[in-house]
Amino acid sequence: MGKAAVCAAVVCGAAVCAAGVVVVRHCMRSSGRWAKAMAILREVEEKCGTPIGKLRQVADAMLVEMHAGLASEGGSKLKMLISYVDNLPTGDEKGLFYALDLGGTNFRVLRVQLGGKERRVVKQEFDEVSIPPHLMVGTSEALFDFIATALGKFVATEGEDTHLFSGRQRELGFTFSFPVRQSSIASGNLINWTKGFSIEDAIGQDVVGELTKAMERVGVDMRVSALVNDTIGTLAGGRYNNPDVIAAVILGTGTNAAYVERAHAIPKWHGLLPKSGEMVINIEWGNFRTSHLPLTEYDTALDVESLNPGEQIFEKIISGMYLGEIVRRVLCSMAEEASFFGDIVPPKLKIPFILRTPDMSAMHHDESPDLKVVGSKLKDILEIPTTSLKTRKAIVALCDIVATRGARLSAAGILGILKKLGRDTEKSDGTQKSVIALDGGLFEHYTKFRDCMEITLKELMGDFSESIVIEHSSDGSGIGAALLAASHSQYLEVDES
Repeated sequence: MGKAAVCAAVVCGAAVCAAGVVVVRHCMRSSGRWAKAMAILREVEEKCGTPIGKLRQVADAMLVEMHAGLASEGGSKLKMLISYVDNLPTGDEKGLFYALDLGGTNFRVLRVQLGGKERRVVKQEFDEVSIPPHLMVGTSEALFDFIATALGKFVATEGEDTHLFSGRQRELGFTFSFPVRQSSIASGNLINWTKGFSIEDAIGQDVVGELTKAMERVGVDMRVSALVNDTIGTLAGGRYNNPDVIAAVILGTGTNAAYVERAHAIPKWHGLLPKSGEMVINIEWGNFRTSHLPLTEYDTALDVESLNPGEQIFEKIISGMYLGEIVRRVLCSMAEEASFFGDIVPPKLKIPFILRTPDMSAMHHDESPDLKVVGSKLKDILEIPTTSLKTRKAIVALCDIVATRGARLSAAGILGILKKLGRDTEKSDGTQKSVIALDGGLFEHYTKFRDCMEITLKELMGDFSESIVIEHSSDGSGIGAALLAASHSQYLEVDES
């Protein structure tokens, strides 16, 4: 073998060795990165843990806060607002009732014909109207005149089969999903606007009064019988269909709960006790917080950077607005600290709220062998073109961790309400049913979340789980409001006599 050949062989051998070293180093580096990513995932799983003992502590803390909120204004993180709803629908309601649902950039007007016990909801119709952007930042009069005009046009479409009792005024249930300080069933002063509205001259005003004046200006003869929020509407709709409904929970973009309390168990209530002996309480449970909540550094950072730091902590770990964002924050950490998606952190991954909870749900529910849905979501939303199967599996595992924590904490919150009502143990005859009306997109569409919540509630209730029933009660902000207009009608005593 000539010198040139020997040299070439040596060079080739060295090159092969060098390449081998590079491959080994790359494998070691990849292995180290993966181990780091998995360490982050395990830490999140550990901190999000919800063992049954912790859930019982959360439920007990909820109970304590509920008592404190009922005892005095400002006595608790839970507002425990008196709704002034003391008559829930029974199914006997008859007549024509309207509802107005104002909670965002659109509003709905509904018409419901009720036929009593036998015929129930005979007919329902609705129309949806977009609010022009300039009215969201204009004057109170301009906004409410626009709404009243749309309501008037809807009333004008009443058909011949619509039956308003002779000589009676039309009545309306008003779902107003903004913070109000309520002073009766049909009055409440606006505390502040949210969701892009900013109408200064409406703040501090009675929103029912503003709507009533607008209806008078445009010639609509209608009385607002009830001012409610969507959670209380859900409770009303649930009770209409099932007399055993005792509470309602909304699990959607946000979260809240309401329940039927014994009037004498509300120390801060100073008025006459209602004839029914009951009062619906709007818990505003999104603002619940306790040291027993399993929080991570990602939850803390999300809260600090939010529009309302220190508030709505429970909502920020269980509701649809935030679950996808928590997943994004953990993925961002894995990308930055462990090069989870390669050497470059995907720029889109740094955009807050780019990963929505419906997308998280789609990934979580992906049962294809190669997790095709996960891959397409990463590509379409985060512009990550290719990912390995083990990377996709890790992302599904992360979705499961975040959703499971939220679902199990939701169940603990429901247990807190059941404890407050003494419904966490079975009555001696075993016949008492406690039905919780549930609504909201998270509950309705995120199947794994819903199933986990229901299984956890059964686990918490143990031997008494058969007495607890979860029922879907849809459109509380619409039909529920119309039903409350009926159960608080000015003609109620006339009908009963």
